[in-house]
Amino acid sequence: MKYVVLLCDGMADLPVEELGGKTPMEAANKPNMDMLAAKSTVGLVKTVDDNMKPGSDVANLSVIGYDPQIYYSGRSPLEAGSIGIDMKDTDVSFRCNLVTVSAEENYEDKTLVDYCADDISTEEAAELVKTLAQHFNSEEFQLYSGVSYRHCLIWNNGTMDVGTLTPPHDITGRPVKEYVPMHENAQKLYAMMRESYGILKDHPINLKRIANGKRPANSMWFWGEGVRKPLMPFEEKYGLKGSMISAVDLLKGIGKFSGMNVVSVDGATGYIDTNFDGKAQACINELANGQDFVYIHVEAPDECGHRNEMENKVHSIELIDEKILAPVLSALQKYDDFKIMILPDHPTPLCLKTHTNTPVPFMIYHKNAEVEGVEKLSEKSAEATGLFVAKGCTLMDRFLDK
Repeated sequence: MKYVVLLCDGMADLPVEELGGKTPMEAANKPNMDMLAAKSTVGLVKTVDDNMKPGSDVANLSVIGYDPQIYYSGRSPLEAGSIGIDMKDTDVSFRCNLVTVSAEENYEDKTLVDYCADDISTEEAAELVKTLAQHFNSEEFQLYSGVSYRHCLIWNNGTMDVGTLTPPHDITGRPVKEYVPMHENAQKLYAMMRESYGILKDHPINLKRIANGKRPANSMWFWGEGVRKPLMPFEEKYGLKGSMISAVDLLKGIGKFSGMNVVSVDGATGYIDTNFDGKAQACINELANGQDFVYIHVEAPDECGHRNEMENKVHSIELIDEKILAPVLSALQKYDDFKIMILPDHPTPLCLKTHTNTPVPFMIYHKNAEVEGVEKLSEKSAEATGLFVAKGCTLMDRFLDK
């Protein structure tokens, strides 16, 4: 028996006028998903409780079967684990985005132009973080580079009592002054954010990016604070050997902390230019090498949602269907039995450019089961079935028949 989860990050959406009132899921040409949906159990699942922020951290923990109310303390510790940081119990970690801010003299007067600095490359970002680390690293603070715009700050003997630190993808195009950390414990963090602009604005990497028509990564932005919390090993929890395939440190961290085999795919970017083919082949290889369960996380629809890229969001769903689902489904046919679950972790509506905690559609296909499903997988068709899973962390039990 083989199990595959295809997690299409942020795929769910609201109706879009330019798509004739359809959502991207409804507008996308996804023949493989829809073919399976016709023979699948389909419904809605609430992946994020109302008292929690609708992030991919909370939502993916929930989908994988770990109750965020128990296991979640913040996004950054999961990412820190992925990039090899051995956090102490007294450490607090923070996500450090490299962002683009506008050029006003006073930091508070700037606008947050781009939460990912035009999706800066990992190689360019590593050079910028190296420069920042030379300036800021001390016994109290250490910076570590991650993937693309996503990096990590460790505060030794720090505190999580820092007030509100706003995710930058929630405030693209808005004035910085409305989101300045005001808590007294956050003032060292904010001072580093302010100072980082002067360090980065004329860095050779950024001057070259500007010359090439790209946005500069000219400021740090801290958020997602947390402390390390251990996860029960996935194999101990479910009796299955699991693998995680993702481009982003967050999911790699969840995989690492849960004892999964974390697979790195060359060319996996987290955006629509990612190596879809490589992710499919990685899944096929993991199953062939004896793994029982593979979790394929694809970030592209979420990034397109944050950027309000309607056509790219539709196309990203089509690419997932063609380049990941089709070959994986073909490879699964040789096994006596298998199940596939396909779903987003949360909606990332194009019109909002950020996440919501609205329930998301899911489908579970079982090779050796006769089920009457829906004509096409979408938000509306899933709602119409009347099946609703109120607690997201129980969906994995349903999928695995536990």
